[in-house]
Parts: sequence; C-alpha cells; structure tokens
Amino acid sequence: MKKETEKERKPIIVGIGELLWDMLPTGKKAGGAPINFVYHASRLGAEGYAISAIGDDMLGKEIIEELDRYHIQHLIEKVPYPTGTVKVGLTEEGIPSYTISERVAWDHIIATSNAVDLAEQADAICFGTLAQRSAQSRETIQAISSFAPTDAYRLFDINLRQHYYSKELIEESFYLANVLKANDREFAVLKELFGLTGSEKEAARWFIEKYNLRMFVLTAGASHSTIYTREEVSTLPTQQVQVVDTIGAGDAFSAALVIALLKGKSLEEAHQEAVKCAAFVCSKAGAWPDYEER
Repeated sequence: MKKETEKERKPIIVGIGELLWDMLPTGKKAGGAPINFVYHASRLGAEGYAISAIGDDMLGKEIIEELDRYHIQHLIEKVPYPTGTVKVGLTEEGIPSYTISERVAWDHIIATSNAVDLAEQADAICFGTLAQRSAQSRETIQAISSFAPTDAYRLFDINLRQHYYSKELIEESFYLANVLKANDREFAVLKELFGLTGSEKEAARWFIEKYNLRMFVLTAGASHSTIYTREEVSTLPTQQVQVVDTIGAGDAFSAALVIALLKGKSLEEAHQEAVKCAAFVCSKAGAWPDYEER
C-alpha cells in the first residue's frame, strides 16, 4: 500500500464545547458552535472530531446517531446531566434568538488523556465562551486547547450568548488562541470591554498585536466580512441568497476558511470559499445542512 503523504493526509480538526439540540419551530436540529465547525470541516474533507458531553438519555443517544451518520468522530462522555437543548426563535429574516438551558451535560466536559492526545495532533482546534460558563468545562476546554500545536489554527470563536461571558474569560481564551472570530455585534462588545474607541481596523490591529494573533475574522451579517492578518486585509461582500435561517453560518464560514488555508490557498481565495459556504448554510434550515445539495 502506498504510504500516505502529507499532501494526501486529511487535516485533523477538533471542536471542543457545547453539543446540543437546537429546538426550532420546525423541530430539533443538532448544533453547538464548536461542533458545527467540525461538521462543516468534515464535509469539506477534514477528519473531524467532536469533544463534549451528553446525558444518558434519548436526546443524547439521538445526537450521537447524528454524529455517526455524518462520520464525525467523537470523544463524547456520558455524564449524569441532561443532554443540552436550546430553544431557538427566528425573525422573519431568519435571524435566531436563543434561550439556553442550564445545568446540562456540556457544562461537565471531562478532560481525558485521549482528548489531550487528539489535541496534540490537531491542525485546527475550535472553542468559544459559551461552554466555558461552568468551572468544570472551562478548565477542561482551556487544558485540552493548550495542548494544540503552536502552528495549528487555534480558533477562538467568541460566540457571546446571553450573560455567559466576562472580560476575564475572554482574555484567558485570547492567550490560548491565535485566531479570533467575532461578528459585528460581538466586536462592539469587545471594543467596549477593552476600552477601544478607534476604527474597526485600529481595534482589530490592537487585538492582533496585544494577543499575538495570526488572524482576526470579522463577519457583519448580510453586509460583508473582513479578515485581518499582520500583513493583509481582505474584505468581501456577503453573498446574497434566500435566507431560511442563519444558524451555523458563522461556523461554516470559519470551517471553510481554515480548510482552504490548510490546503495552501491564499487569504483572498480562502475568504471567498468561506463566504460561499456561509451563504449555502443560510439558504438551508439548521446548522448541519446536507452538502449533497451544495
């Protein structure tokens, strides 16, 4: 058998954090931002792994079946708490609002030696603030993420939800990350928390310099997105589609961007891939659309 070359090897993509059911008006859909990232990376050719926790209940059983159906590998522990759910409301434009259940399984993610071993092999690892709302998952996420290689994409998708964040938590996460992803509303919160009053570009550069980031990814909904690095700036308009809902679009954007960069594409080419992937997700229901329709 021919030995697998570096070029042929699938990138290893890890998402650690909330795994849950989005309870939409039309029914339940699997989700959770870091796991959405893994889903899309897997659909785009990566070897994707989800690290989280579920309850010993029917919802947990069903969400594992979803992961298996899409060939997403996982290190999911069963814990004595219910599998997470989020009640999702949608505006006429498909913009979601979330009511997030507390004291659920993903508040109790366990750090295992297998998870650490996996992180050490990762080409990219994704985490956010939401799953760090509890002390146990916060310690686990930060511990496991710290083992990712320094040259891996360590993506902090800030994902601010309700009151589940603080400046202290955000700053701790910055020190683990080398890529920051935020939407325009989250960026406004960040600027206020850190006392920044300059332009978007000045604030983005400040975060890159202050926390030694490789990249700052800023999405602005139906308007545009901008990616800042130390050397480059790429701004593209948002692709216009008939929006069903925007759930998971930002996660798809991040996944497509990272996969394209890992394939050696330029920043602008990778940005174009990200915009197209996010638009596709907006045109479908839920965070995990069928890629056969793409």
